[in-house]
Amino acid sequence: MARAEIDAGICGFRTTVIARMAEGSCRITIESDCEAVRELAKALTEVDPFREISFRGEGPLTLRMGARYCHHPACPVPVGIIKAVEIAAGLALPKDATIRLSSTDGSRP
Repeated sequence: MARAEIDAGICGFRTTVIARMAEGSCRITIESDCEAVRELAKALTEVDPFREISFRGEGPLTLRMGARYCHHPACPVPVGIIKAVEIAAGLALPKDATIRLSSTDGSRP
């Protein structure tokens, strides 16, 4: 089993992903403050871990579903889901990934 706690950034939405292997596929449970991610959670309940780690063919189902349901292309939730799937499947070790953002001129949007 793997767990991912995702803080999406300025939107303030938090998401928890639980990924569990079951008979060759990975079952995904997602809880989120974000309505769009909750809709994604309804549609994305199980994936093939080996398809999720490759851009070959149609690419990861998680990214395709993320493009359908998430409103913002830079949303980190789909990638966080894939990271949890990798760990649950034994294809990666758990290690935090971080993106640090700042404005180069000190201004705020």
